[in-house]
Amino acid sequence: MKKVYLDYAASTPVDKKVLEEILPYFLEKYGNPSSIHQFGQEAIEAIDKAREQVADFLHCNASEIIFTSGATESNNLTIKGVVKATQTENPNIITSVIEHSCVLNSCGTAVKDKIANVSFVKVNKEGIVNPEDIRNAIRKNTVLVSIMYGNNEVGTIQPIAEIGKVIKEINKDREKNQLPKVYFHTDAVQAVNYLDCNVDNLGVDFLSLSGHKIHCPKGVGVLYIKKGSKINSVQQGGGQEYNLRAGTHNVPGIVGIGKAISLVLENRKKMDEIRTLRDYMIDEILKNISDSELNGSKEFRLPHNVNFSFKGIEGESLLMMLDQEGIAVSTGSACSSASLEPSHVLSAMGIPPEIAHASIRFTLGKETTKEEIDYTLKVLIEKIKKLKEISGM
Repeated sequence: MKKVYLDYAASTPVDKKVLEEILPYFLEKYGNPSSIHQFGQEAIEAIDKAREQVADFLHCNASEIIFTSGATESNNLTIKGVVKATQTENPNIITSVIEHSCVLNSCGTAVKDKIANVSFVKVNKEGIVNPEDIRNAIRKNTVLVSIMYGNNEVGTIQPIAEIGKVIKEINKDREKNQLPKVYFHTDAVQAVNYLDCNVDNLGVDFLSLSGHKIHCPKGVGVLYIKKGSKINSVQQGGGQEYNLRAGTHNVPGIVGIGKAISLVLENRKKMDEIRTLRDYMIDEILKNISDSELNGSKEFRLPHNVNFSFKGIEGESLLMMLDQEGIAVSTGSACSSASLEPSHVLSAMGIPPEIAHASIRFTLGKETTKEEIDYTLKVLIEKIKKLKEISGM
């Protein structure tokens, strides 16, 4: 059976260059970096190198990089850590209605535990946040704004740099009035492969990313923390990661994410090819499948994301039929694929539940070929026709 993987937003294959880099840290250089002997020093040197590699990519200082188990932990640490560190009474967090579940759930826990309140900004029909809505939502007790850079479901790119400028303006006024700073965080997991992640250009204080989205093994991530930002740890243990992330380092994973991020700019040489395949796929679906609708913005869209709703089709049924033909896709975020509820992202964009349930996400990668896209289109057209015949449409 032919196999086509179109779920790169969920996870990516490990790059061979990354695998070669990390293998010695399983078999030969296995010391604990907290140990003072030679094995331990060898491990800490590898971590320091990886920290420099990530810092070079983000255009920041190595001391501003924290290694975590992934973006979920990075997002949790940011949201809960900033709230814990603030002296503001009844601190307020601002986020959007289409964030990743780990951000929404972290905010929900803060409300449940009565340590913060949360304000949600809406998005337009393309899933885009208006920076002025952020400006209007900020209150005296606002301590953090968290907006995702590129949406994991519909691929919408948020105007992070513009939001950063708005927050910078507000912070100038707050400083004059002796009000605490509003920190700005972005979950850049889906954006790292494709968009500018220079933290100065974005105007962010915190930035999260995951290794397994950039051709590194699962279980390692990064949190950028701008120097001077007030944040407390949320788990106790040793003093690793500047006393902010206790626990023995995942040395192979950290070495891997350092190597993987050093390869991102090289991999971006294929971005135009990926975007061309994406646009080809979008155009072919619209041309050949009636009652199909592209979800999200076509202009402000990640180069690898194709998300469609097919009227009258049950998304899960279509997914399984494609899987039987060797084509791996998603009905939304991999983290929420077990949920029977319609996508909160599509719902927030004003898409009715019956249409949201008919959505499929295709995400391309550097290994994707036109032959694979043509095969997928052929099978997709056949299966949708069959499903419509079954339903009597």
